[in-house]
Amino acid sequence: MKKFNVAVVGATGMVGRMMLKVLEERTFPIENLYLFSSGKSKGTKITFCDKEYTVEELDEHSFDRKIDIALFSAGGDVSKTYAPIAKSKGTVVIDNSSAWRMDKDVPLIVPEVNPDDVKWQSGIIANPNCSTIQSVVPLVKLHERFKIKRIVYSTYQSVSGSGVGGIKDLEEGMKGQPPQKYPHPIAYNCIPHIDVFNEDGYTKEEIKMIKETQKILGDESIRVTATTVRVPVKYSHSVSINLEFEKPFELDEVFSLLKSTDGVVVVDDVKNNIYPMAIHAEGKDEVFVGRVRRDFSIENGLNMWVVADNIRKGAATNSVQIAELFL
Repeated sequence: MKKFNVAVVGATGMVGRMMLKVLEERTFPIENLYLFSSGKSKGTKITFCDKEYTVEELDEHSFDRKIDIALFSAGGDVSKTYAPIAKSKGTVVIDNSSAWRMDKDVPLIVPEVNPDDVKWQSGIIANPNCSTIQSVVPLVKLHERFKIKRIVYSTYQSVSGSGVGGIKDLEEGMKGQPPQKYPHPIAYNCIPHIDVFNEDGYTKEEIKMIKETQKILGDESIRVTATTVRVPVKYSHSVSINLEFEKPFELDEVFSLLKSTDGVVVVDDVKNNIYPMAIHAEGKDEVFVGRVRRDFSIENGLNMWVVADNIRKGAATNSVQIAELFL
């Protein structure tokens, strides 16, 4: 098997370290590994596959060497500046920020949903928003079979989606300390506010889910709305998804399609109180689906509950899975 020269940009961050863990777990074929970060983390030692690596400071010359694939998770500003430089040197960039997601010339990929879009990449591939990723995985076969007309997303997003600052706010808030990351206490509370508000009252996080869903599923005719909420959970996002199809359906076929979808695990035995929960998804790469039932308020309506680890499947693992499309 061919081996690749791989770089991780933002290697000392929460997602960057998880990218390295997933690369190691999935035995991605690496010839040479390069780790980059900001100047403040320069010199940090990180062990990967029993070998110690020293983190370098990212600069305009970092990609002068041969690097086949670079996994970026260092924020939109870094990606806007350095992804084009990497691309110009022949590196394929897989970017975890929102910088390139809606660029018409950049594929936005969830490997279980639209892997063929990798064929038209020209050096930069975008990794979608974490909540979007876990939502579209169980939708792809349902859309192919019944044609989705409308989606209503309501998210319950863990504090790790805000990085170490979000986790600290929850932990310190449980001790009665005031928040530093969020505008309100997250301990014992839910905050219906993720990212900044637009003039129309939607947050940028909500608009991401709307536009990214249409792009990934390749159908701008799908009407999508979303409300995104931060909840006092450390890891794993949960999403309530309400669907309206054009075609009628039978629940048995819905379950059959979900069970046959790559990356989906159906957890739905309500008689025994079995359904997906954040604590069960933590540390796993699969998307867990349950509470699947008809929405009797509309024709051809369906409800489902979807849970996944936002740091793994919602960021690191999806990025590595995109890299695996080049194997």
